[in-house]
Amino acid sequence: MTKIKIQEFEEYCHEQLGLSKHSLRAYRQDLSAFVKFRTKVGQTDQPTGQDVIAFQRDLREVQSANPSTIRRRLVTLRSYYNWLENLCPEERSPFEGLRLDLKIPKRLPRPIDRPTLNALFQSAEHIIELDPIAEPQGLIDISATQVTGLIARLLVVTGLRISELTALRVLDVTGAATRIRVRVKGDRERTVYVANDRLQQDFRHYWQTMFDTKGSKAWLFANTNGDRLTPQAYRKRLRTLSRSLRIEPHLTPHRFRHSAATLLIEEGVDIRLVQRLLGHASIATTEIYTKVSDNSLSSAVATADTLATVDR
Repeated sequence: MTKIKIQEFEEYCHEQLGLSKHSLRAYRQDLSAFVKFRTKVGQTDQPTGQDVIAFQRDLREVQSANPSTIRRRLVTLRSYYNWLENLCPEERSPFEGLRLDLKIPKRLPRPIDRPTLNALFQSAEHIIELDPIAEPQGLIDISATQVTGLIARLLVVTGLRISELTALRVLDVTGAATRIRVRVKGDRERTVYVANDRLQQDFRHYWQTMFDTKGSKAWLFANTNGDRLTPQAYRKRLRTLSRSLRIEPHLTPHRFRHSAATLLIEEGVDIRLVQRLLGHASIATTEIYTKVSDNSLSSAVATADTLATVDR
């Protein structure tokens, strides 16, 4: 079998392209999936365009992979063979002359509806949930659950990504806990604002406690060991909370970001301000939330059924 040079390609992507560990891990998974497929079907020679098509079909029909996963696998594979062809001109890319439709069907974001958000915020202060996966002791205590709720409220108000929020340190909060400085890719920064009087009060109290007990350079949100709270750990806490409230599908941090954008647009905030808050490079990315709001408008009109009041 023609060996896939995963390690060499990974080194190239790291050293020459400066890709993140997350991207490198994804590339490794994509190439390993192709190697596994070739082993399964007994392919040993140089792959052809038909082999790539067969791989795509297997992902779609046998593995039931979602469109975004299929696209990423094939894009990674094409990048690998472009690199290999530049390295060894005699190695012809199986993508040469091959036309594949790699478009992903557009899916509207799924914000969390207002009643669910209300139930979450009301319950987050009181629930004690037994979950041996979420915490080493098997118990999320009241304080941890309150922090889970506080983070959820911050995500809804600021539109932060969970990776951005968990990377914050105490010193990134300014203006009496009304502003948060966020570091983004490319050493850029943006500022988000903590609105709502009650949230400001709760967040200020939390921030001041962290400042006084841990210092300005400490992680703003930490786990029970005092280390940085990871996005994965917060997702586990949300799943626990979702189960306790019988919320399906379970809550995810990114759905709070969707909710932040949708709620602002529904309240009439200019879309360019929403773009700036979320840190979108293109207004087109933000515009998808106007479609979500159109759906809300459609539902509201159907519920109101104004014609029924005049056409009896």
